[in-house]
Amino acid sequence: MNISILLPYKENYVEAKAGAVSLFVNDIVRESIYKKSIKVYGNTKFKKYLSPNYKNLTFDKHLFQSSNYQYVEFFINNNEAINSDLIEVHNRPKYINQIRRKYSNKLILYFHNNPLEMNGSRLILERINLLNKVDKIIFNSEWCRNKFFINLEDKEKFLNKTDICYQSASKIKINFEKKKKIISFVGKLNRAKGYDIFGNAIVKILYKHPSWSAKVYGDEPREKILFKHKNLKILGFKSNKYILNDLKKISISVVCSRWNEPFGRTSLEAASRGSAVIISNRGGLPETSSEAIILKSLSQHTLYESINKLIIDKKKLLSVQKKNYKNFKLTHSLVSRNIDSIRSDLFKKNSLNLFNINKNSALKIIHLTNFNRRFNGRLHYNTGMRLNNGFVRLGHNVLAISDRDIVHENKKISDLNGKKSLQNIIIKNSTNFKADCIVLGHADAVTGKTLEIIKEKNKNIKICQWFLDPLGKKGPDYLKNNQRIFNIVNHMDATFLTTCPSVLPTKINNSFFIPNPSDPSFEILKNYENNCQNDVFFAMSHGVHRGELKKGKFDKREVFINKVKKNNKKIVFDIYGMNNIQPVWGDTFINAVSNSRMAINLSRGDPVKYYSSDRIAQLMGNGLLTFIHKNTCFNDFFSKNEMIFYNDIDDLSYKINKYKKDDKLAKKIAKKGRYTYLKYFNSTTVADYILSKTLDYKGKSKFIWDRS
Repeated sequence: MNISILLPYKENYVEAKAGAVSLFVNDIVRESIYKKSIKVYGNTKFKKYLSPNYKNLTFDKHLFQSSNYQYVEFFINNNEAINSDLIEVHNRPKYINQIRRKYSNKLILYFHNNPLEMNGSRLILERINLLNKVDKIIFNSEWCRNKFFINLEDKEKFLNKTDICYQSASKIKINFEKKKKIISFVGKLNRAKGYDIFGNAIVKILYKHPSWSAKVYGDEPREKILFKHKNLKILGFKSNKYILNDLKKISISVVCSRWNEPFGRTSLEAASRGSAVIISNRGGLPETSSEAIILKSLSQHTLYESINKLIIDKKKLLSVQKKNYKNFKLTHSLVSRNIDSIRSDLFKKNSLNLFNINKNSALKIIHLTNFNRRFNGRLHYNTGMRLNNGFVRLGHNVLAISDRDIVHENKKISDLNGKKSLQNIIIKNSTNFKADCIVLGHADAVTGKTLEIIKEKNKNIKICQWFLDPLGKKGPDYLKNNQRIFNIVNHMDATFLTTCPSVLPTKINNSFFIPNPSDPSFEILKNYENNCQNDVFFAMSHGVHRGELKKGKFDKREVFINKVKKNNKKIVFDIYGMNNIQPVWGDTFINAVSNSRMAINLSRGDPVKYYSSDRIAQLMGNGLLTFIHKNTCFNDFFSKNEMIFYNDIDDLSYKINKYKKDDKLAKKIAKKGRYTYLKYFNSTTVADYILSKTLDYKGKSKFIWDRS
């Protein structure tokens, strides 16, 4: 893919003078998988460009034509640019009509400012024109996108033509002990940036706390706002590199803009360096950091109070710093991957029929996941095996590869973790088998390089991944789980999650929800037909590999379940994986679950839309009356006559007792729930959905969860 990027006229694509647009472009190009085929075009009087792939457009100006018009004409008369597969225009909507007259390939427009304040997008008709002329519009904040759609009818119709890609920053290791008592301000020294508010507040702070100092990075030749204090240093304009290096030592960073910042790169960079960030509630600034202190009302007093509280409370200051750093996720690589995914999506065919796919087609599939073969059948009933059964039942030729078993078996001095051997084995299997599709499940050890090699060898191959772990922002291992997905997401044709993609804080391109699949050969019980000894079943584990509880490991679900037990002493509970009761696996689990009428489906983390552990497939599939929190939104798929939804512990306790007393109704609901789960959420249907979305064909089954 040959990509030409056009900067605004006179944009300084040089380190010493680079603004937000240039820095953004340089960052995403440097990390892009297409970096070798990207050319950046601009016009600047300065030298020492940010990257070697930059071409400076210089031309003889005509007196009676605008410089911007001549600049764009010079660009589109360049053979490399006009023949590129994709042109990306940054922050100049007025360039689009001129480019489109001579260019018919893919075209992306980036907005870095308020569209309603820019030539070419102020008017409704201008914005409609842009939506019709370009293939994608990318905004640097949700706030900017909302501005674009003001007074536009049929917003929903055009939303798929837009996307959000935030600015980014590098993330380096921060030593919080080396933080100095310094407060920073970065930006133009004018009223729009709130420099007058900052100055008045900071002078007062420095008099009250003489051990603290302040540093100001910026200038403003047009507006003189002067403040003096022996501990206040006005450093003038400094390069981005200089500021980032200083931010490592800065404790508190202030961005108190009056104007509606479209995004606010300075607060983002401060968060990446572990500063406690204080921002005004204007424009897109609140989107820059989830942990920033937001000034609900902007004044000298509110800013002073916010800074003063942090200085006085050292524990709070350190806590805010660490939260900003820990939850910072907008790295260059992440944002670049998101943009690369948008680019690649533009070139996907609307319909794919490389293999003459129809309901009778047999595909060759490599299913690469952890089949847990080294555990002697203890973990046989896993999702990988379920989906494998589904692919086979669909009539496909499946080569199952257990990645973690291979890694475990190939550890040696020359390959300490076995991962090198795994890459070679995958490549060899792919070459010999020549699959139509590779399905990855939690295949963390597979590298992007391996997938690149496979795609080079087989241009038509499709690759997808499924992922079962929680992805809610307040859930366990949030950052780790997201990273596991994003490590290879740019090589994926589709990603399948057991969390609803729409609720995730970070968008995963071409992602789809899948339910945890049941399997008719696994879920063979019908507990509603039996007189079970126990009332309520609950099982969990935090020691998968050893099959036993890990010492010192704590799970918040234990507190919840113990409270439920305490509130319901007449209820007979059968509980595993907590209170020093070891978890159960394999056939032992089947035997355990067979003796209960009801079950609590409680997953790790706060309830989030559609997420559940894979335990739900076993509970529902074996005919237990299943209780689940209403915030999981499973009532989108199941009625109250198939599954029981609760609000809190008291509500759950009430309903457990209700259905213990009304055994006939409980069995009726359990029976209906099992029927619906096995009918729609079975392994064959889920496998069919995965292939249909990855290969873009109409599946055999009815997918009741598909909202696309």
